[in-house]
Amino acid sequence: MTQITAQLSSQLTGVTLHRRGESRRESHSETPTVPTLVAVAHGSRDPEALRTAQALLDRIRAVRPGLPVRLGHIELNEPLLGDTLAGLRGDVVLVPLLLSRGYHVKQDIPQALAGAPHLRGVVAGPLGPHPLLAEALHGRLAEAGWRAGEGAARSGVVLAAAGSRDPESARDTARTAALLRRRLGGIPVVPAFATSGPTVTDSVNALLARGRDRIAVASCFAAPGRFATQTSAAAPWLAAAPLGAHPAMARLVLHRYDQALSAAAGPVRHHLATA
Repeated sequence: MTQITAQLSSQLTGVTLHRRGESRRESHSETPTVPTLVAVAHGSRDPEALRTAQALLDRIRAVRPGLPVRLGHIELNEPLLGDTLAGLRGDVVLVPLLLSRGYHVKQDIPQALAGAPHLRGVVAGPLGPHPLLAEALHGRLAEAGWRAGEGAARSGVVLAAAGSRDPESARDTARTAALLRRRLGGIPVVPAFATSGPTVTDSVNALLARGRDRIAVASCFAAPGRFATQTSAAAPWLAAAPLGAHPAMARLVLHRYDQALSAAAGPVRHHLATA
């Protein structure tokens, strides 16, 4: 996948799509560069959120040395996404550090890219649902004390997420719950949301009604913040930490970056063939 991405990156940047009034010779004279990965975090008043995002970016750089990686926030933290994009040139891939579809993924981030006409770029999909996200959730549960097979008949997991008015967000979280359930060997995993129903307490009660009284909360949040703290506080047993800079999260961000480049390669190849 790394080799394929390098080839796609070369295609994306070796010949830049001509902007109006730009000559073909000028376009070819630019030095080819790898498209910049812009990780887009939500932002939080919790100071740990910024440190966590920076740690994730450091891990991404360690996994793929030479890849330019930048951070931008939708709100609350600097650098804001618009400021990050204003300081870049060339090709970019915006990867949301968000775990489901919703308004930020569908509206805010594409609008920010559209507001940077000096760049050519694409927006990747959110990080979830994906098996690598389930791997990270499982890892955080294990760090909190979850042991495979221990009290399995009485165990259950509440998958706590932020929530959204967008119904596709709830569907994405349900799919992530199913992936985590599979990874946990069939242990029931029930979604819950910080901004809507069902709440963590609702989902805990639903599991208790099924005879599951050994209930953990898996934190489906990219970084610490108010919602992560709120949902963890409602855990009747153990609560996992937010996903943060888990190794699987770094691989997942790079996977979304690679996917976005692959999706962009079709029209780029067409341009190369007709230029």
